[in-house]
Amino acid sequence: MARIFCIANQKGGVGKTTTCVNLAAGLASAGQRVLLVDLDPQGNATMGCGIDKRSLSKSVYHLLVGLCTVAEARVRSESGGFDVIPANRDLAGAEVELVGLDRRENRLRDALALHQSEYDFVLIDCPPSLSLLTLNGLCVAHGVVIPMQCEYYALEGLSDLVNSIKKVHANLNRDLSIIGLLRVMFDPRVTLQQQVSAQLESHFGDKVFKAIVPRNVRLAEAPSHGIPGVVFDRSAKGAQAYLAFAREMIERVKTL
Repeated sequence: MARIFCIANQKGGVGKTTTCVNLAAGLASAGQRVLLVDLDPQGNATMGCGIDKRSLSKSVYHLLVGLCTVAEARVRSESGGFDVIPANRDLAGAEVELVGLDRRENRLRDALALHQSEYDFVLIDCPPSLSLLTLNGLCVAHGVVIPMQCEYYALEGLSDLVNSIKKVHANLNRDLSIIGLLRVMFDPRVTLQQQVSAQLESHFGDKVFKAIVPRNVRLAEAPSHGIPGVVFDRSAKGAQAYLAFAREMIERVKTL
């Protein structure tokens, strides 16, 4: 059965989508069968995988409101080597529609149930808020991967996110846990970032992934080409960091 992970952080602009797309491509390059679910109405993960969100006939919106199946919604990312359930602006309206539906927080869980044996990993790119969409991701996931910058505001947001995860664990999904924290956009020249990184390691221990993703121009350029960064320039420092993270993920899953 697939291991299902949310890439989540209530703070925006912390590299959730970059992490999700590059982890998916990194796992795929290591021979894993991967499905990426884009739960963000902005559809950035969809575009980053080389899929045109404007020309979709079916998307995760149709999946959540029961208008199609996973098999009908998924698209192949040829550049990344994995499957994607894409998203576009239609998804913004799903929040309102989901409120009136049965099992509204379990719509994604129900949809994925029949397809878990087809994948080794299912990665869910969540929007930067604890919305009904994020809740659908958290209710189906076995764990949460939290990408975060080593800055003061990021620490503030982290405590809110941890509390939200605890509430979902207590009330909706007993399988949910924090798999680990990934330090992204890291600049070792900044003393504050080194201090925050050390704080994370002392407080969360081995929940902090050893891989550290540096600030990297090539990673930032990749989405405009519709190619994951680890494929766009495999030799770049950022790509190497995400490939190391993918290998670490595979090893960590063995111990869960």
